[in-house]
Amino acid sequence: MAQIYDRKPGIASDAPDYTKALSNHPSSEENVLGGSAIAGEVSEFEERRGDLEKAKSAEGAAHFKRLGWKRLTIVLIVEAVALGSLSLPKVFATLGMFLGVFLTISLGLIAIYTSHIVGQVKLKYPHVAHYADAGRLLMGKFGYELVGMMFVLQLTFLVGSHTLTGTIALGNMSNNAICSAVFGFISAIVLLLLAIPPSFAEVAILGYIDFASVLLAIGITMVATGVQRSAKEGGMSSSDWSAWPKSDLTFSHAFISISNIVFAYSFCMCQFSFMDEMHTPRHYIKSIWALGIFEIVIYTLTGALIYAFVGSEVQSPALLSAGDTISKVAFGVGLPVIFISGSINTTVVGRYIHGRIYANSVVRFINTAKGWATWLAVISVITVVAYIIAEVIPFFDDLLSISSSLFVSGFTFYFPAMMWFKLLREGSWFTRRNIILGLMNGFCFIIGIVVLVCGTYASIADIIDKFKEGKVRGVFTCAPIA
Repeated sequence: MAQIYDRKPGIASDAPDYTKALSNHPSSEENVLGGSAIAGEVSEFEERRGDLEKAKSAEGAAHFKRLGWKRLTIVLIVEAVALGSLSLPKVFATLGMFLGVFLTISLGLIAIYTSHIVGQVKLKYPHVAHYADAGRLLMGKFGYELVGMMFVLQLTFLVGSHTLTGTIALGNMSNNAICSAVFGFISAIVLLLLAIPPSFAEVAILGYIDFASVLLAIGITMVATGVQRSAKEGGMSSSDWSAWPKSDLTFSHAFISISNIVFAYSFCMCQFSFMDEMHTPRHYIKSIWALGIFEIVIYTLTGALIYAFVGSEVQSPALLSAGDTISKVAFGVGLPVIFISGSINTTVVGRYIHGRIYANSVVRFINTAKGWATWLAVISVITVVAYIIAEVIPFFDDLLSISSSLFVSGFTFYFPAMMWFKLLREGSWFTRRNIILGLMNGFCFIIGIVVLVCGTYASIADIIDKFKEGKVRGVFTCAPIA
């Protein structure tokens, strides 16, 4: 059976040549008799093809249902804890220590709650495989297409962000030995290669390396900046960190910083996709609490400590603040998190697009020659678009901010709130439970809309100002990014 499709797609290598057989039956009587024989052979062939497709479908379904809650936690960490942590020390420098800590903790708790809503929707509607399917439940065909487009764009922006971070890392480690655009291309190729395995259970194996990488990179930066501050005259007291926002804070800078915190908590965007591979989906609650608490602790400590050690001159990504030699070490240790975390976004969006193209075909399981060929084509196109995004928006904070404002505001805040109102609420509006949950979800909805409108305006305004003032390099150039 394994050799049925070796010669041509859809035609068995040992099947009779039916076209030739039909041409050899000129008389009506011969055609009737010959046609009956041929029909029998065709019927047998179709049955064999059907058996193969059933076997491939069963094999594919089993392959994509291997995720337990522990592996889900690792996959979520891989997808979530990367770029966000690198931008937070500068966020704290902009907003001040008090607002930075407050917003990091409070937005993290809200993200855990909205992620819980997403999990409840998946349990109630098991057929929802990606966020776009939830959009269909909310707004029909229009919602499916709108959310699907947002899903693809956001994940592609994320891959672009990782491409940009890889460019910064490689340039920093080599003292910009070659053209930045070339470093960007190298980063894109690495992201593409790591995205080839289509199953999230396989990605989880790389996740352990990713997990160790992010902890080491952040730890090295924290220790190095702390030691450097202690060695300066006046020690820790010489740092100019402040509990309050900087005096010249503008609306644009404030909302870009808030959007970067929102970006750091974007994990529920991929939750439908990940839960679709779980063998016991109801265990998702363990994963989101483990991830949420881990993120809140890591983000708060990273932002607060590095800002306190470095002061107002802290850079973004934060690894650049550790000094020339240590930043090279930190970037080297952090390369796995940059590339592994980025590649999983390619895998998620690739699975969505590939699944839409082959929704009713065994090809969607990516376990046939055609499946693999089209899978490689899809993720290659995603990578090329992400590379272009990284070159067109070559500044870290604004790329994260515009992505967060346009898309994460919906996936993390106002879409989950809409799901509760339309898909999960049960009973009378006037029960105590529904009043409390209604107020909570209304608050989440308002947060999402404010981030969408104000964050997008702030990001675009800041990008325009930077180009006018010549503070950034041009697009597709060899000039260093940072």
